[in-house]
Amino acid sequence: MAATAPALPPQASAVVDPLSVDTVLAARGTDGQGTAADRIDPRAVGPFRLSAADSKTLRRTADDKVECLNRAGIASDVVVGTSGRPRVQIVGNDPERALGTRCDLAALEAPTRSEQKALDALTELADACLKRQGREGVQLNSDLSWGDPASSTVPGEPGPLVPRVPLPAPAPVPTPRDAPAEDTAPSVVTPERTGENDRAIASCVSAARSEQLSSYVASPALLFIGDEGGATLPGFDLSPANTARIAGAAALVLALTVGASVFAGARLVRPLHALTGAAQRMRDGEQPESVPVSGDDEVGRLAAAFNDMSAHRARLEEQRKAMVSDVAHELRTPLSNIRGWLEAAQDGLADPDPAFVSSLLEEAVLLQHIIDDLQDLSAADAGMLRLHPGSVEIRDLLSQVAAAHQARAENAGVTLAVTATAPGPALRADPVRLRQAVGNLVSNAVRHTPEGGRVTLRAYAAEEGDGTVLVEVTDTGSGIPPEDLPHVFDRFWRAEKSRSRRTGGSGLGLAIVRKLVEAHGGTVDATSVEGEGSTFVLRLPGTTPSGP
Repeated sequence: MAATAPALPPQASAVVDPLSVDTVLAARGTDGQGTAADRIDPRAVGPFRLSAADSKTLRRTADDKVECLNRAGIASDVVVGTSGRPRVQIVGNDPERALGTRCDLAALEAPTRSEQKALDALTELADACLKRQGREGVQLNSDLSWGDPASSTVPGEPGPLVPRVPLPAPAPVPTPRDAPAEDTAPSVVTPERTGENDRAIASCVSAARSEQLSSYVASPALLFIGDEGGATLPGFDLSPANTARIAGAAALVLALTVGASVFAGARLVRPLHALTGAAQRMRDGEQPESVPVSGDDEVGRLAAAFNDMSAHRARLEEQRKAMVSDVAHELRTPLSNIRGWLEAAQDGLADPDPAFVSSLLEEAVLLQHIIDDLQDLSAADAGMLRLHPGSVEIRDLLSQVAAAHQARAENAGVTLAVTATAPGPALRADPVRLRQAVGNLVSNAVRHTPEGGRVTLRAYAAEEGDGTVLVEVTDTGSGIPPEDLPHVFDRFWRAEKSRSRRTGGSGLGLAIVRKLVEAHGGTVDATSVEGEGSTFVLRLPGTTPSGP
């Protein structure tokens, strides 16, 4: 038994008619001249469709015109319409640019024999409609206008149904002197009368087109949209009520979008305002402060980066204040000693003997040493530390440093040894600055190594094989506590919290070592075991080692 087809809904959702497009989907209103808008689907061309031979012939002509225009410097292309007729389209849609050239486009505008036949048939249908209304017939142009021929469109591509004849101007109002008799007064064609006639012509042309195309298009089709039970689905009927519902829904979506945008904008702007305020307060010299981090988005990461910068700036400010205090303290001590000895000599309490002069000279040398160290650090910070690199034999350099500190090591009862293989790794460095860096490490090691201890200088090539040279200064001294090890290269840092000068030093030696090594493109590290000793390692970029 055959299945029974489901019943259709009582009302069609839409009518699909190429000769009368749905008024909701088609453009509404008029074309600006007061004529009704054409509701025929532009794809319905009927008898205006060109044959393959005509289309091919016109296409060759269009290609020749495009080539001519391109040679004249006018960019153009060929566009094929729904009827198969090609036309030349000027880039920028300004056809008047081609008027001054020799590229005559009129050959493309002349209708073919089949198009002229279809146009004559359409004119006859329109004239019959006008005669039934008691109006005069018209001659249609190739673009389905009437009056003067238009050149903006081509046959088979219907344009707006508008007149091409300008409206006649009203007759001048006669003066009392030359006013004609009432029965001989000329009739005046007003714009209102002319516009009404044009609307009637447009209506007849549209009706004639529908009659002419009726045999070329499919019959109107009813579109039913429903559910499985046969009921029409709500929302598909484009009635005024449903159109109002759609407009309301669109307005609601727009309102929600605007609200969400405002909310998102407020969440985005609020942390930016906080960042701006904190940056301005920092610029004005106030204490740096952190801003709240809202999340892990871009603004949150920006706030976290600002907080890190603010904390780093606060640490730098504290270091700057501490450095000023440290410099004042370091300079005050030798100056106080010099002043005390001079005042004692002035009061007659001390004799200016050789011991007195030697004491003053020792304090002056210490003061000069601190000033020189500060000058070296200042030049290194400013990137103005001048180096004079040259080829350096590291074994010879370590031997020179050991010889310079041998006397101090013997007085302290410390053994000073060099264990560099002959001839040792070679590197390119400033020998004076490198001796200064290694000398500071040796001086520091001898100072913190008890009597009977040992300080060893060693140089060797790195295992990586990249030419890096390692210089080690190892001692068997008191070592450095683990909590103090990260600060050994800080300026004015001493293990003695009382800042006593009992062990000597200004607290700048290791800071200068780090700056000098970094100026050579290397690094310095320190390892230590409290009570057993310390090891300082310089990693310097070297050259290819010398021969055996």
